[in-house]
Amino acid sequence: MPAAFPPIPNCLRLNKPTNSTSMTTLQTIPLTTLTSSVTPVFPPSGGIIGAGHPEDGHREVASLSHGHTEAAGLGTITSPVEDPINAMPDGGYGWVIVGACSIIMSFSVGVVYSWGVIQARLTASHLASDATLSFVGSTAASFVAFAALVNVRLIRLLGTRNAALVGSFLLGLGQILSGWSTGSVGGLFVTNGVVMGFGVSLSFMACSSLPAQYFDRRRGLANGFVFAGGGIGGGIWSMSINSLIDRVGIPWTFRILGFLTWSLTLPASMVLRERTRRASAHIDWRLFVDKKFILLFVGSGLATFPLLVPPFFIPLYARSLGVSSLLASGLLAIFNLSSAVGRVGFGMLCDKIGPISSLSLALTLSALSMLSIWPVSASIAPLVVFIVLNGASNGGFFSTVPSVVGHMYGPTRVSGAFAMVLTGWAFGYFLVRPLLLSPAFVARSTVEPLIAVVRQGAPVAGWILDAYGGSDAGRTAFRPAMYYAGSMSLVSAALIVCMRHAVSSKFFAFA
Repeated sequence: MPAAFPPIPNCLRLNKPTNSTSMTTLQTIPLTTLTSSVTPVFPPSGGIIGAGHPEDGHREVASLSHGHTEAAGLGTITSPVEDPINAMPDGGYGWVIVGACSIIMSFSVGVVYSWGVIQARLTASHLASDATLSFVGSTAASFVAFAALVNVRLIRLLGTRNAALVGSFLLGLGQILSGWSTGSVGGLFVTNGVVMGFGVSLSFMACSSLPAQYFDRRRGLANGFVFAGGGIGGGIWSMSINSLIDRVGIPWTFRILGFLTWSLTLPASMVLRERTRRASAHIDWRLFVDKKFILLFVGSGLATFPLLVPPFFIPLYARSLGVSSLLASGLLAIFNLSSAVGRVGFGMLCDKIGPISSLSLALTLSALSMLSIWPVSASIAPLVVFIVLNGASNGGFFSTVPSVVGHMYGPTRVSGAFAMVLTGWAFGYFLVRPLLLSPAFVARSTVEPLIAVVRQGAPVAGWILDAYGGSDAGRTAFRPAMYYAGSMSLVSAALIVCMRHAVSSKFFAFA
């Protein structure tokens, strides 16, 4: 031992790492906090940087975990620090997170998708045309994509809990303010479109990526339960809003929804907490040289165009078969229920065969059901089969995409990467909701106002339907729109299958 380093009794010495390429940070614990019953914990093989001399009482331990140095110097010893990313609980408090996120999703997604019920009543009151009012609902929905990157920056700045609180506050505020804007289209565009749109997008982003910090092996199941809240909420609020309007009118329906939103989403936001610091949000242009990311970006973006064609067209198609408006609404309720079940089911499938494989199956099932079952549905029985299968695959898409991003880019990068994927949905999201049908089609349509809710969606399919005679021309007029939607889904499925092959060429590999 050199004179500069005399033996020091009752303490352990730290040497500099001998490997200059490994600049691992050491965490140290003062010896005064140790008792005779504590045994030093050594890292796995490769964690010992240097060896001291036992007769001098020196032992050197280095941790390869992510830690930080505390009071480095005499009288200290290093100990390994648990990696917060790799040691995911896969349960525990994670299920509290899932429950809270599901409640928030039931409002941020469910209420937005129930806008058509209010739109039909506003149209009946002659406030404006369906074409004008539909853009109010489409604005709120499209903020999920348009504001994705901005929201990720806000979440990193404020933290998930505070961001969810702000989003929940804006959700309720937008609806309450809409109660005083029912006589103005411009007012509704600001309150229910912009204010609520920011709340929807911020809440959606906070809840969609947080479960990835708590779940690894059961990440798909967790995401399935979170997104199932949106499907269940959509069914509940659609029926509740219709009943509320009959009892208290449209203005007070908005206000009641706003206060109810605050009463449930604000407490749910309070229990949210992060396990790891989210990566800084920015457009990582390097991802666009990654073939796998390009396939996911384009494939999922194309899927948003035809994905909501069935729920918007099911009531119209059912009426073309001669069923009552009540039964037509019931078939749409079956679709929503199947979507909620599909979100959980495909979420569980993610944990069994892999999220990319599950997403491929969801899109393939959606395409095949629209191409092979829906066109030959000349009666209620085959139509119900189509509704159940397509509803499940529809929900599976929304619950598997976050798991795919988390599987490919890890829990720390999932927010930024997911925001970029969502941005690719912007065009499809904006066109998925608005009504862009010609006045001739509207004049020819004989459906009741409640069924006219479906006119707000899928404009491309609406144009095709109009070109072939509209809904009054019978079920054969729907077939070109069916083939358009099914073909788009099939192309999207093919791109995701190519991405899956790029990740692993083995057919039975987990991917």
